[in-house]
Amino acid sequence: MIEKPKQSPPGFVVLRQVGDDTWELLGEVARKRGLPARAARTQAILDATDGEATGAEAYAAVLRSEWRIALDWSPPAS
Repeated sequence: MIEKPKQSPPGFVVLRQVGDDTWELLGEVARKRGLPARAARTQAILDATDGEATGAEAYAAVLRSEWRIALDWSPPAS
């Protein structure tokens, strides 16, 4: 029998902008169940910053599953 890879629970990869085109990885945060998408992203940013995120900085919360999909690419054939 072939084992399926374990699925990780829903979550976010949280980043903070530190330069014009530079982002700092703050970490991965579990998605809070029961919250709508925007509220869940906001909560993930607050969780990753221990509640210290402000509107003065730019943050991004990317679904962990989308982050992994974004890493799946193939270099062009030579």
